[in-house]
Amino acid sequence: MSVTFRRLTAADLPLLRSWLQEPHVARWWNHETSPEAVERDFGPAARGEEPSEDLVVTVDGDDIGLVQRFRLHDYPEYVAELTPHVPVPVEAVSLDYLIGDPARIGHGLGPVVLREAVEDTWKNYPQAQEILIPVVAGNQRSWRSLEKAGADRIASCHMEPDNPIDPPLHHVYRFARATW
Repeated sequence: MSVTFRRLTAADLPLLRSWLQEPHVARWWNHETSPEAVERDFGPAARGEEPSEDLVVTVDGDDIGLVQRFRLHDYPEYVAELTPHVPVPVEAVSLDYLIGDPARIGHGLGPVVLREAVEDTWKNYPQAQEILIPVVAGNQRSWRSLEKAGADRIASCHMEPDNPIDPPLHHVYRFARATW
C-alpha cells in the first residue's frame, strides 16, 4: 500500500467539503460545511497564508482523507490549553486527521496513515522531537488508531471539545522521535 501526502489546493476544497459532510467525519470535526466556510477555514493554508499544512492523504492513487500538521507554538491558544496538562516543547508538532471516504473506514487504514504522517513529520520537521495529539475521549476510533500507530497516552484531562455535545475529557497522545 502506497500512502502519500500533498498540499491541499483550492481545487481540493469541494472534495474536502464532501468529506466534512460525511456523518463519520461531521460527528467529530463539527465543522461548518458551506463552500464559503470551507474556503474561509482551509483556503488560507492552501494558499500558504497560515503556518499550518493541510495535506491530502492519497492511498494507492486515491485521495481518501486529510492530515493537518502544525507547530503547536505557532498557535499560542493551543499551547495555553495543553500546558497545564503536559509539557509542550518549543518545536512540538500536532496532527489532526480524517479519513473522508466512508468506504475506507474500519479497514485498519487509520494507523497506517498515522505512521506515515509521523514519518513524514520527522523528515520535514527535523527540529521536532515530539508530536502531541489531544483527542476527545469519546472518539475511541481515533485514539485507538493512535495507539495502534505507536503513540503513547501521556495524559487524560479536561479541554474544550470541538463539538459542544462532547464532555471535556480528552486523552493526549505523544509520538517521541527518540523512541520512534
